Amino acid sequence: MSGKITMAMAALFVVLAANVLQSTNGATYTVGDSTGWKVPTNNDFYDDWADNKIFVVGDVLVFNFTTGQHDVAEVTETAYDACNTANTISTVSTGPARITLNRTGDFYFICAFPGHCSGGQKLNVEVRNGNNRTAAVPAPGPSPTTTPVATSPTTSTPPTAATPTSPGTPTATAPGTSSPPPGTNSASSLVSTLSPVFFMAIALVLMC
Repeated sequence: MSGKITMAMAALFVVLAANVLQSTNGATYTVGDSTGWKVPTNNDFYDDWADNKIFVVGDVLVFNFTTGQHDVAEVTETAYDACNTANTISTVSTGPARITLNRTGDFYFICAFPGHCSGGQKLNVEVRNGNNRTAAVPAPGPSPTTTPVATSPTTSTPPTAATPTSPGTPTATAPGTSSPPPGTNSASSLVSTLSPVFFMAIALVLMC
């Protein structure tokens, strides 16, 4: 009994371990791709970079920058909008910086160097749970009304009707040509053959 319980516990442990690994083994994204983490030429550059991506819990963001020239500060939404660096949640000053997205919801990152955030060096990502990486599919619009195309009816030639045969009408036969029932000819032949013998027998009996 104890052996079966041990095996059951081992199987349960394997399943739980697989689920944990699945939830923690997220994807790794390099922020800005080849551009890295710096003041962009377009203020919407990092928003555009994040728009086509689905981030889930366990994913890792890699900020590539030169130490001493940039940093990565996590801030609140209010501080993000105002580029306020007074009260950051956390700051990584050594590049490259690796930040794990460890919860669902919005993350807000800016560079705390003067003028960098207002110049567009800021990133907002929305994080979903680990089982919801599929992007939302927009609802389909109404299907256009299709006008049915009228088709000409096919003219078919009806099959030629067979000439009906009236039921119960007997087929006429020439008189005198009907065949006698089976056995009549044989009986007549037998009677004609035995008649002389019969009469001869009667005559002999009378003579005796």
